[in-house]
Amino acid sequence: MYYRTPRLEIYPDRITANARSVIGRCHAHGAKVACVTKVTCAHPAVVHALELGGADLIADSRIANLMSMANTGQSLPLMLLRIPAPSRAADVVRCADTTLNSSVETIRLLSEAAQFHNVHHNIIVMVDVGDLREGVWPDQAIRVVREASRMPHIHVAGLGCNLACYGGVIPSVENMTALIEVRDACRRATGLELATLSGGNSASLPLLESGHMPKEINQFRIGEAIVLGRNVLDRSPWPGTRQDTFRMVAEVVELERKPSIPVGERGQDAFGGFETFEDRGVRLRAICNLGRQDVTVDGIQPEDKGIIVLGGSSDHLVLDVEEAETPVKLGMELGFSPSYSALLALSTSPYVQKAVIRG
Repeated sequence: MYYRTPRLEIYPDRITANARSVIGRCHAHGAKVACVTKVTCAHPAVVHALELGGADLIADSRIANLMSMANTGQSLPLMLLRIPAPSRAADVVRCADTTLNSSVETIRLLSEAAQFHNVHHNIIVMVDVGDLREGVWPDQAIRVVREASRMPHIHVAGLGCNLACYGGVIPSVENMTALIEVRDACRRATGLELATLSGGNSASLPLLESGHMPKEINQFRIGEAIVLGRNVLDRSPWPGTRQDTFRMVAEVVELERKPSIPVGERGQDAFGGFETFEDRGVRLRAICNLGRQDVTVDGIQPEDKGIIVLGGSSDHLVLDVEEAETPVKLGMELGFSPSYSALLALSTSPYVQKAVIRG
């Protein structure tokens, strides 16, 4: 394979090792794991790495990604993470085995689509236990479960919740217990088993690791903790995982000594902001061949600890390389470690080459 810049290097063997570590801990608790692929746009090498690592389901927020996996014969069940759009019900039941839902009206459309395509569709009713993103308020759960259970071709598999996304609410014994209590109330009211209790995302792992996760919680939807090896509550390395699963590479296209403060009257930058600059005198500055259209500039960490990311425009990444540990030259490739937000952008950008590297 011809490597060009800019590129995102993917190390699937390392992702598999991370998956085995994290999934093994979840399985020991008695929980299944839906491995989340959205941050890499469901790149086939990443999906396969997660399969090898023991994933029970593959989950993604984008219908297009699920369709791609379904069309290539994905063997594991597929889950749609984002609440389904009513207008896409027919597409959803064709590519997803399970969806997360909170609207009776949408579930009814899924039922009609499932009947038309002669498939059975699993739903998990989402309950908002405090983070204020998706989910019905707890006192509405019985109504939604009861109505959904009467719809043909719909199987209400259980209940779920989402935390530490919109509101930043940390998973706790209290909010997990609240989900269990809602499930128990729904069971009493409907007689349904509601076997699945989907207890959140990577943010739930610290509670699991502490030994305080209630045993009733039997599914997790895990992405960042596996693909980047990070504790999502503070971005520290997650025990037993590697953090070198992805690498961003950019090329130096200009290398000049320049002042560290712009010269002349200043207005807004290209993105409507007004940056502040520290006067560090004349410094050696490098420009690399990608920008904010491709990556979250403040979400990348140079491998060379002496390099400072100053900022970027749509197409240019600006670096201070005055104190680089290795002298920087024109045409030189520089490596960076991406954060979750940076990886999301890099994966999505069609201008960034995706290079799969073994080992």
